[in-house]
Amino acid sequence: MKTTNNIVTLRTAAEIQQAIRNHLQRHFGRGADTATRRQMYIATCTALRDIMTEQWMAHHCDEPGHEEKEVIYLSMEFLPGTSLRNNLFNTGLTDLFQEAVKEFGFDLEQLEEIEPDAGLGNGGLGRLASCFLDALATQRIFGHGMSICYEYGIFKQKIHNGRQEELPDDWLNLGDVWLVHKDEEAEEVHFGGQLEEVWGADGKLRIVHTGYTTVIALPRDMLISGYRSPLLNTLRLWSSTSPITIDMKLFAEGKYIQSMEEKHMAEVISKILYPEDAHREGKLLRLKQQYFFISASMQYLVKKHYRQYGTLDNFEDKLAIHINDTHPTLAIPELIRIFVDDFDMDWDVAWDKVRACISYTNHTVMPEALERWPEELFRETLPRIHSLILEINRRQNIRLADAFQGEEELRNDMAILSQGEVRMANLCVEAAHTVNGVSELHSSIIRDQLFAGFAREKPEKFTGVTNGIAYRRWLAQANPDLCDLLDELIGEGYRCDASLLEGLRAHADDEAVLRRLQAIKRENKQRLAAYVQEKNGVALDCDSIFDVQVKRLHEYKRQLLNLIHILHLYDRIKNDPHADIYPRTFFFAAKSAAGYHMAKEIIRLANAISAMLEKDPAVRDRLRVVFLENYSVSLSERIMPASEVSEQISLAGKEASGTGNMKLMINGALTLGTLDGANVEIRRQVGDDNMFLFGMTAEEVDALTESGLYDSWDLRHRDADLSSIMRMLSGRIDGSRFSDVFHSLTASGNGSADTYYVLRDFASYRDAQLRVEHAYRDPIRWNRMSLHNIAGAGFFAADRAICEYADRIWRVLPLEQGAFNDSI
Repeated sequence: MKTTNNIVTLRTAAEIQQAIRNHLQRHFGRGADTATRRQMYIATCTALRDIMTEQWMAHHCDEPGHEEKEVIYLSMEFLPGTSLRNNLFNTGLTDLFQEAVKEFGFDLEQLEEIEPDAGLGNGGLGRLASCFLDALATQRIFGHGMSICYEYGIFKQKIHNGRQEELPDDWLNLGDVWLVHKDEEAEEVHFGGQLEEVWGADGKLRIVHTGYTTVIALPRDMLISGYRSPLLNTLRLWSSTSPITIDMKLFAEGKYIQSMEEKHMAEVISKILYPEDAHREGKLLRLKQQYFFISASMQYLVKKHYRQYGTLDNFEDKLAIHINDTHPTLAIPELIRIFVDDFDMDWDVAWDKVRACISYTNHTVMPEALERWPEELFRETLPRIHSLILEINRRQNIRLADAFQGEEELRNDMAILSQGEVRMANLCVEAAHTVNGVSELHSSIIRDQLFAGFAREKPEKFTGVTNGIAYRRWLAQANPDLCDLLDELIGEGYRCDASLLEGLRAHADDEAVLRRLQAIKRENKQRLAAYVQEKNGVALDCDSIFDVQVKRLHEYKRQLLNLIHILHLYDRIKNDPHADIYPRTFFFAAKSAAGYHMAKEIIRLANAISAMLEKDPAVRDRLRVVFLENYSVSLSERIMPASEVSEQISLAGKEASGTGNMKLMINGALTLGTLDGANVEIRRQVGDDNMFLFGMTAEEVDALTESGLYDSWDLRHRDADLSSIMRMLSGRIDGSRFSDVFHSLTASGNGSADTYYVLRDFASYRDAQLRVEHAYRDPIRWNRMSLHNIAGAGFFAADRAICEYADRIWRVLPLEQGAFNDSI
């Protein structure tokens, strides 16, 4: 095998076949002629992983001389999707592996189909993190992700009788093939215990942590490939266990369950992503999860650095440590703990080092997502970390008292400790050298509103980097027919430089090209329709408009606005069977947090509306709702190429960025949305004529909220359409009542009714949907609009975003091509 500056290559398909045979014999004791599809999948993945491991070893080592600055991307979740197809595509080995497995009587696509999505994330936060790892490797920047190896992911969603049910996602059953176990690099993480002050022989007073419980963190490394890049990076995932496998004394006493309790309590830390935290036990588990992966990661990084350089003097020069949302905040006090307690570093030196290497991305302005932990829980669970946060807070108080004299309210807003809570976002902003938002609007909100005091003090600390996607996955892998057309029209350069998609605009008036775009979209719609027929048992009309809203279920994302508009269309047809309404198929896919009652009710409502429409022969051929369960990266890869309308309808000022809007856009879907998140940048890329904007602006939302004058009860009575919709919603839909949903919108005299202004934006949304229908009736116009969206999507490449982070935040450079070995 050899690596060049662009691609990893293997000698022949025959060598790959031999590698697969070897793994079949070694792991399963059988040959290719008797191997099951599962066994062939594992052997094929292992053969590819071996190739990637050799490539990784050629460019990563801990010895002096390997001195490039590295990015460490800390995130509670990653959502990489499946790996076999992606790694084959990135390394350029797809054809060779296809030939190899074909000789064994297997089809590569069928092997790819059985791979589960890695259960390491939930939504946009995790998918963004994975896109960034892909882009780091593609841009030849040393960078590594760190998180937890969740045994059962967040959950596998099952829709039963219209309701969401949560089942364990046993993804490691097959997904473990991509993980390299490195138990020899295990770390100890300590919880609970007491602090003691001890005078050392050198006359210094030290804090000693005693009486703690130890959990062992076992590393599992997933190799991350970049597109045609010889550099591979890693995603390190920590799995938890106990140093005590069984208490033999308790076992001998017949206390069998108790004898295993310590092991089970340790292992529960890495069982489930985002455990329900409505109770104290859930909060405690979440806090333990966060400290577990952070402590293991920071200990590993410091040891690795010291082993390589023999000093910590240059720690901040060699590592850029990035906090992705507030979950990894404990990296700040944990690094100080290691520097001060383990390396006897002076506090001021330790603090300066932490501030020099830590940066922070804020992902939300939603209050519930700005983590605040009960201080007593911190003191009990992480006593040493709590003591360090007390010191950080004390020093901050002194500085703020001088900087903002007479502004007590502002100082309280900036405080790390306040009203018995630890405010994680404030700790991040206090310590980070740079804080960024993820779209232009979001970046301005966190600077001017959320962290206004910090921005007054140090405006240069704040910046913005609009999110990006691993666009090759959504074109070359998910939509190869569109990719082939792009290759023909503008060449293949866009596969490495997404900005070259702009060249497609030259064909905007070529009707032959527009008809080909239409044909490709229809083929993708037919493929999605076949999937829906198989999974949901529903036959779809591929001539209908495929209108798509696929994202995490949250009230601010306003799936409910979409649903009440569907009820409006239903009402129009029932009142006038000859109403000129273009056939629509509305797709929803979303998971709700297990304890989020209203989100679960909205899922139930979507399924009830779907059932009601399907049972009505006068409506079902004109109006359908499809809810696709267990939304994932793989499911998204089926949906995006077939989508025509991209519903990005969150309340303005609430969505940080969104990335689904970008994936849909690059596949030619037209955005129907508010001026929220990255929709602002989409507007700049395509113009008002190539999207459908509606609703209040963020400024108008703020003004209405501050006025206190909004009355949804009055509004529903003044709008005839809303009155009719609310009557339906107050009764039964497919035999079920949705009283909580109804009252959330219209509770009389309730100032908190319609918090996200669903009814207030309805009229504007209804009118925008009419503009969608009008445009769709003109295929040439619609496909020209689609073309402009594809052409303008290049800005939203993760490659661009990573280059901005590297230049403006992390201060790292890509490796020169000559830095790579010519062969292994």
